[in-house]
Parts: sequence; structure tokens; C-alpha cells
Amino acid sequence: MSYKILLVEDNIQIQEVISDYFEGKSKGEFELIWAPNGDEGLLRVYEEEYDLILLDIMLPGVDGFTICREIRERSTVPIIFITAKIHEEDMLYGYDLGCDDYITKPFSLSELYAKVNALLKRSKGLIGSKVLVCGDITLNPSTYVVKVKGETITLPPKQYALLKYFLEHKECVVDRETLISRIWGHDYEGNDRVVDNHIKKLRKAIGSSGKHIKTVVAKGYKMTEKIKNPSV
Repeated sequence: MSYKILLVEDNIQIQEVISDYFEGKSKGEFELIWAPNGDEGLLRVYEEEYDLILLDIMLPGVDGFTICREIRERSTVPIIFITAKIHEEDMLYGYDLGCDDYITKPFSLSELYAKVNALLKRSKGLIGSKVLVCGDITLNPSTYVVKVKGETITLPPKQYALLKYFLEHKECVVDRETLISRIWGHDYEGNDRVVDNHIKKLRKAIGSSGKHIKTVVAKGYKMTEKIKNPSV
């Protein structure tokens, strides 16, 4: 299976290094298309479909945040920001816009490749095909469909990833550090408030079923079938 990846990056040296590594490592399965500025990147997004997008934030012309916002209005294609910006507020803003992951410069090519490979497999339904259930919540990893009380709901990428991780580890207490590592990645340098904020939004999104996500004081969170006073 071959994959078409759009790389929006103004540094030609970074572009060449990533392209050479990816095409060699994948033995030609990864085809990288390069856009050297934001305007061309946005144009390519409008004109073609891609399996994944690698997106710098600081670009000549349209910036990466704007491109991400435009993409999310029309597509769920996986997006990884490649950036030198590491401030927490920038990362939170990017996640709110709908990016799937971050990697900061300078970075390991093998780590970036691993992130890309994992995202592609998840997005194409090549892993995790078993439907996950807790109470009246169901999540199908193959189709990315989440249902609550039989109604399909749409979740932003990080809320979806949190729900999936909780369902995969039902009845287990999961601490914030583990969630940051698994959902945001080992290179995330912000604090654990991001976890609480996204879980608050997730609970709101799934309504009364949010009761299945329990706060375990001083330890973290747990998804459980056992809830007090369940709604009828």
C-alpha cells in the first residue's frame, strides 16, 4: 500500500532530509509532495487528497494554524505539526484546531517516521478493529465512529484518542503522565492541565455518559461500567 504525504515546510534542507529518509525507509511506499510556503500548501490541500500532512507553523504566507483550521473544515486527514514553537499555549491551540500530534525541531527522523506510520495505520483501520464498549458508549476504531445511546457523535482528535484509551483500559486507573505520554507524545513539554481540560470537554461531549469517566483523587482517571444513580 502506498501513501501520499504532503510536507508544508519552507526549509529546503529539512524537506530534503525528510523526503530522502521517508522514501528510503518505506521502500517507496511513502510519496512526499513538498509545498515550500503556506499559500502553496493551502492550494495543494484544495486541489488534491492526501493520506497525511506534515505541517510547519511558521511559514511564508499563510501560517500553519490557518492551514490546519481550513483542513479541518473539510477533512479528517491526520496532521502532524513540525515546529520550533514549543510554548504550551501554541500546542494547546494546535490541538484545539484539530492537529493529531506535534514534533519539535530539532527532531529524530526515526521518531517522526514512527509517528507518521502509527497515524497512518490508525487512520486506515489497519489496527484496532474491535468495537470498544462501556455502558451506552461504543467506539469502532476501524471506522472512527463513536456512538452514545445509539446516536453518532463527532469528537475532536484528542478527545477521540482519550476516549479510545479509556475504553481500551476500562476499569483501570490511568494517571495524567501516562495519558500525556500516550496521547500527546513523549516530546510534549506542557503540564498536565491539558489532560483535565480535554477530559472536561470529553465529558461534556458525551453528556450523561460522562459519568463513566471517574476522577480518582490524587491518582488520575478511570473509565468504569459502575456508576451511581445512572440516568434512565
